[in-house]
Amino acid sequence: MRTQLSCNILTISLFATLSFAEHIPPQNILWGERGPAGATLLPVTKTSPKPNLIEERDTQCTNSPTFRNCWFGGYSVATDFDAKWPTTGKTVHYDLDITQSKCSPDGNEIECMLINNQYPGPTIIADWGDTLSVTVNNKMQDNGTGIHWHGMRQLGSVGMDGVPGITECPLAPGKTRTYVFKLTQYGTTWYHSHYSAQYGMGVVGGLIINGPATSNYDIDLGTYMVTDWYTRTAFQVAKEADRNLDIGKAPPPGDNILVNGTNMNNLGGGKHGVVSLKKGKKYLLRLINPSVDAQMRVQLDGHKFTVVTSDLVPIKPTTTDWLLLGIGQRYNVIIEANQEDKTNWWFRAIAEPGCRSANNNVNGTSAIFRYEGAPAVNPTSTGAPKPNDCKEHGPLVPYVPNDVPSTTFTTQAQNLNVNVSQNTGATGNQQNIVVWGINLTAIDVDWEKPILSYVQQKDTNYPKSENLIELKTGVDWNYWIIQQVSKAPPVPHPIHLHGHDFYVLGQGTGDFSNATISDLTFKNPTRRDVAFLPNAGWMVIAFPSDNPGAWLMHCHIAFHIGEGLGVQFLERKAEFPPYPPDYAQTCADWNTYYQNPRYKKSDSGL
Repeated sequence: MRTQLSCNILTISLFATLSFAEHIPPQNILWGERGPAGATLLPVTKTSPKPNLIEERDTQCTNSPTFRNCWFGGYSVATDFDAKWPTTGKTVHYDLDITQSKCSPDGNEIECMLINNQYPGPTIIADWGDTLSVTVNNKMQDNGTGIHWHGMRQLGSVGMDGVPGITECPLAPGKTRTYVFKLTQYGTTWYHSHYSAQYGMGVVGGLIINGPATSNYDIDLGTYMVTDWYTRTAFQVAKEADRNLDIGKAPPPGDNILVNGTNMNNLGGGKHGVVSLKKGKKYLLRLINPSVDAQMRVQLDGHKFTVVTSDLVPIKPTTTDWLLLGIGQRYNVIIEANQEDKTNWWFRAIAEPGCRSANNNVNGTSAIFRYEGAPAVNPTSTGAPKPNDCKEHGPLVPYVPNDVPSTTFTTQAQNLNVNVSQNTGATGNQQNIVVWGINLTAIDVDWEKPILSYVQQKDTNYPKSENLIELKTGVDWNYWIIQQVSKAPPVPHPIHLHGHDFYVLGQGTGDFSNATISDLTFKNPTRRDVAFLPNAGWMVIAFPSDNPGAWLMHCHIAFHIGEGLGVQFLERKAEFPPYPPDYAQTCADWNTYYQNPRYKKSDSGL
């Protein structure tokens, strides 16, 4: 497919894959349409077309404020980064020290866990095609840790996904490990602890991978984190949320909303963050929701957001006044500074009641955008009317079009021998479809023996508590029907997938049925790594089986994954990449420490 851009860019998307054959015990496998183990499959060899003159012009196209769709070296916003990406030959290194101390981001001092003694942690910045190397030093006395790189595909590097109990043992106090992986995608994301509720105490930071964009801008304002905040520790709040869940009550509301780590508190302490604007300029703002429990809706008074990415996927630009951010979701938006000089404007952030999110800060005035020469006073601006639903912004049309094969799903779904409304776990149809019934009877990982250790030891006696399934689809597509059943918390769930972006084929309320199949979208559907499972509803997603590893799919409400709302799967087990060189030592250190820790695991571990 050819796409002509203003700077004469041509990108050809390649869909090349490799099949394989192996023998795996049938009881552990969901067979794909290519047949059972032992079948002989012919590999498809990946080939590259010879460049033509138009492609050669791409090497002369340079990213600039007037050509943000360009990048360099034959890559642009029209490049399908699942098919190819640049190799810069550059390694970018960061050191992260995790400590336990006091902090007061809104003027109220509480117990925190900080990265490099700051909240949020330092923003990591690299370029598309770089190799990222991050050394994590656990300087806490009584907690393990592990850093997950949210949304990173980790192609060929599953051991760097940073999930204690699945891809690693926790990093013991006083120990160090280094994560190294290739940046095959670009855009805005974040990193955070995946060790129980730890990220809610401050172990989070932004991650920027510089690359092209689908609309022009002058100035990159960097990451802009909008999060709920509690005056008690995340572990204390999680215990209360657990008790409330048992009796059918909502979790405790957040005490405040922080924007890039600051806000005023209800007693007048703290401060508003301030962003400076110059009239006539266009600004890129990288919005991130790293909350524990709240889906956030945001607005900048007097200005529209031009949305250019959803998570890490470039999209055809759309405009909106308010933008809903589910937990874990990111949006790159462009703001045009088209208001009068010397004026101040509120940036509003509200825990969205339409998503059943709650926060004691209900006024929404969370930060200030200030034009040059404006007085240092609070704005008097007013906002546009706010929606009161839990609908994600749309349409989110990927700029690089990819279609999902429909025949396999429609044929198998019509003959699906699974009652989606009664299903209570992850169940396969022994072909390409998995049905996952959400009801919190799911995952509870073992920090001392991660699933990667089972694979390494060729041990298939996976405990039921691991909520593990093994996919065998080779180069085929996986289709998941995710259904909220009666025992699940009655709220929308932001579902996040590790190791892949996924295609959102459809979402709806009630039970998924054959009658719904005709409403699904297979032609260039929305693609991202976090999407909402509607309250009392369903979602159908798809992704190709092209990334060998052990991957987690879970609700990103911290209280819910803490209670087990997640499932893990093995993908192309025989092709797992080499384990990190410090994998065994990290586990040995952890198992020595965990013989007599101050705190034992009291939740799913995730």
